Amino acid sequence: MKIPGPDHPITVTPATKRWRARFQGHVIADSADALVLQEASYPPVVYFPRDDVSMEYMSRTAHSTHCPYKGDASYYTLLMDGHFAENAVWTYETPFPAMQAIENRLAFYPNHVEVYEVEDAAVNPHHVDAPAEPRAIDQVVQHTDAGDGTTQREHWPPNTTEPPLEGGVR
Repeated sequence: MKIPGPDHPITVTPATKRWRARFQGHVIADSADALVLQEASYPPVVYFPRDDVSMEYMSRTAHSTHCPYKGDASYYTLLMDGHFAENAVWTYETPFPAMQAIENRLAFYPNHVEVYEVEDAAVNPHHVDAPAEPRAIDQVVQHTDAGDGTTQREHWPPNTTEPPLEGGVR
């Protein structure tokens, strides 16, 4: 086990904005509680709380890797709508003490999953100060048919009714 230091710095900081992960056009992670890990000169990695990730699209694999600074990583394969990304998700379930903050959080390989920052006010339907229009747009996107008969959220109930029959003909 190695300890991060000046020769190999690692910082873990709370994200200042909301983060999402999208696979095959579907949002599979959405969190206002993400952590950003910056390790040495590597690109930053966003770690999502497991509760904010759609785990139903993931299958645990036997693949594992070892980082001398973080510990042993376990992996998941994504499968959605007939598309899969093998070992595209990783997690440190029992990281070394210096990396305890990322315990049980999930990260995604950017070549398989799009990870992006969003304004919380634009997407959080419970945010009281959110402007109505961006929030409504986000909700519509998540309730819209993806083209294969599926959506990310249950369909809304209809807000209109069919007109009454006139003379038995509509």
